[in-house]
Amino acid sequence: MAKATGSTRRGTDGNKDLRDGLVVASHGRHCLVETPEGERLICRPRGKKSQAVVGDRVRWQPTEDEGTIESVAERTNLFYRQDEVRTKSFAANLDQVLILVAAEPEFSETQLARALIAAAAERIQPIIALNKSDVVVPFERAWARLAPYRRMHHGVLPLSLKASPDVDRASLLKLMAGKTTLVLGPSGAGKSTLTNLLVPGATAATSEISQALNSGKHTTTSTTWYWVDAARTTALIDSPGFQEFGLQHLDPMQLAHLMPDIADHAKGCKFYNCTHLHEPGCGVIAQVDAPGHPGAINASRYRIYTELFAELSRRRHP
Repeated sequence: MAKATGSTRRGTDGNKDLRDGLVVASHGRHCLVETPEGERLICRPRGKKSQAVVGDRVRWQPTEDEGTIESVAERTNLFYRQDEVRTKSFAANLDQVLILVAAEPEFSETQLARALIAAAAERIQPIIALNKSDVVVPFERAWARLAPYRRMHHGVLPLSLKASPDVDRASLLKLMAGKTTLVLGPSGAGKSTLTNLLVPGATAATSEISQALNSGKHTTTSTTWYWVDAARTTALIDSPGFQEFGLQHLDPMQLAHLMPDIADHAKGCKFYNCTHLHEPGCGVIAQVDAPGHPGAINASRYRIYTELFAELSRRRHP
């Protein structure tokens, strides 16, 4: 990694020359920081705990051929998940999250819903992309499953990353232009294909970054920032696949406000503190679709809501 110069400002204590930087990768206590001039170097946080994540704007101080992160600028948002054991941060200061799922293998609607809720909690714009439109029958089935999300005005983008890469590249670049986008999705959805389509050579770059951060060990970094354009105005952040997406940082009473289809009808509830589980005069329950009782809220979506409400309630009332 190149030794960076970067723009310099006098620190608040008058003795430190602090420089601006952007965290573009991290692993453990090591971060890869990019200067405004585009140079990159390894930095470590001052103190015992690392607080910087990919997407953070930081102030750092040179220390021989590396650097020390002295402070992290205030974030506009932080996209993360939390289970009962730990918190996993993906990235900060995002404009949007692109959630990539595929026609096959069949995607988990619950995991999709969890990611959308996490994005809503941080006021980050979500985009759903459904890959493998060339696999006709599974794609039609998956597209039908996403009908409730299209009705919620979530953008759902059909893709065929291997069959029509040029068309898909143009569509994706239009959506991402001038923005910072985190790409999220389960293994097998085509995330690596998408990243390499938009950032040729991304795989090789990831290998180089991983080796630098891990002293030669071939360990994949948690998330990695790529510039899509030479002018460095459009950014893609690649993230590892996940099996679980915990929402333990949320209160169960927040859920309804973070699910647009539930929120639309929660306004019609008789009680202001309605849980939408059993109360009389509930505007949500009245709109759940069921045989012989057509409603505006998809039954699968309501089931996800009730399961998440129970899960988050158990944490607070063991």
